[in-house]
Amino acid sequence: MSTSDWIKYQVKANLFAPPMLRVQRWRDEQKARARVPREDDPLTPPMMATLKMKELMTRHYAQATCADGARKVAWVTSGTPIEILRALGYFIFYIDNHAALCGARREADALSEVAENEGYSRDICSYVRTDLGVMLSGNTPIGRLPKPDLILCCNNICQTILNWYRILADHTKAPFYVVDTPFLYGNAEPHQVAFVQRQLEDLVGVAEKIAGKRLSWKRLRKVIELSRDTCELYLQILDRARHHPAPIGAFDSFINMGPVVTLRGEPDAVDFYHDLLREVDDRIARGIGIVKNERKRVLWDNLPVWHRISWLSRTLAERGVAVVISNYAYAWGELAPMLDPDKPLESTARIYLSVLLNRSARDKLERMQAMVKDFDLDGVILHSDRSCKPYSFGQIDQRTQLVTGLDLPALLLEADHNDTRVFSEEQIATRLAAFVETMG
Repeated sequence: MSTSDWIKYQVKANLFAPPMLRVQRWRDEQKARARVPREDDPLTPPMMATLKMKELMTRHYAQATCADGARKVAWVTSGTPIEILRALGYFIFYIDNHAALCGARREADALSEVAENEGYSRDICSYVRTDLGVMLSGNTPIGRLPKPDLILCCNNICQTILNWYRILADHTKAPFYVVDTPFLYGNAEPHQVAFVQRQLEDLVGVAEKIAGKRLSWKRLRKVIELSRDTCELYLQILDRARHHPAPIGAFDSFINMGPVVTLRGEPDAVDFYHDLLREVDDRIARGIGIVKNERKRVLWDNLPVWHRISWLSRTLAERGVAVVISNYAYAWGELAPMLDPDKPLESTARIYLSVLLNRSARDKLERMQAMVKDFDLDGVILHSDRSCKPYSFGQIDQRTQLVTGLDLPALLLEADHNDTRVFSEEQIATRLAAFVETMG
């Protein structure tokens, strides 16, 4: 760590960026309050807390651009046990979250084409092609990516990431560590938890060596407490969608999930979700839903279509449909009670072993069936994601079970979470309209 890099990081990340971003948020809040809602808008105004989320995430990416050299940097997958690294002071950068940002800003297609022109197949996950395009071109909406000191991969979300992150490690020459999680067909067995726990114990040694310091178990306990609090607050917020009308929905949860993913284990994430929960509760008290005329309530299965969130939300709202919950968003909160600061490595092993995509298709179906009852749903939209094959696996059978078992309309919607080239607005609008008709 050089003194000049540390000074540059402190000036840009902690002295210059925060006050500038607070001023920008204040201006955005004033504009939002002064804006007169359109009477013909089927959606209610977005939540003010979202502006704080934008401030936090913009600050995070501003810090990322100058983190290397000033702090140890770890590139990680979304299902990685980051609490260990957070406790050691690493700057944590989620490569797949960065790809989602590129998708939301509609820059993923151009980046994917860079990767495709270098021989990477278009059949590969669009997150992968997006980030490989960044790696090859150097183009990114955040300015630059921080150079990693460690690349940490956990294969509990899919096997694609193993090859994806190996390519990133080869390109950056950073040390590469893999946490291998056995696939679960039922509850996690003690020997499976012990297997993952041993790997986490090894990870502690690897991360300590790169960081040049020993792990403080007191600090790890605090980070796990903050991580648990963040996830539990997020879960409470999502559970508020049980109310009629739903004060928050799946598309809101997608937009506001950045802190629970990227800043999990930090006080700012806890503070943000406290603010968001208060605003959601205020909407409940005032009878405000996400859709002005909520007639039907549906579940969204799979990742969001990042580049069409607004369009999908409005298209459905015009027909009185509120997308109230998503099993993808719910996965970031439902396991929070498992985190135990008194058993830091054992509970961390158990929770990261038990994530949604590391469990069976039957388990996923049963959870959707439970959500249908818990959230009083009238239908299900299953996003058949061209890129995310592990998440989309079994959807045809799951749709059949939902239709025949619960007598519930279920739409299989083909799209891609990042690639706009496989999204047809006209075709999807027609299918959504037909789906809404089947709900009556």
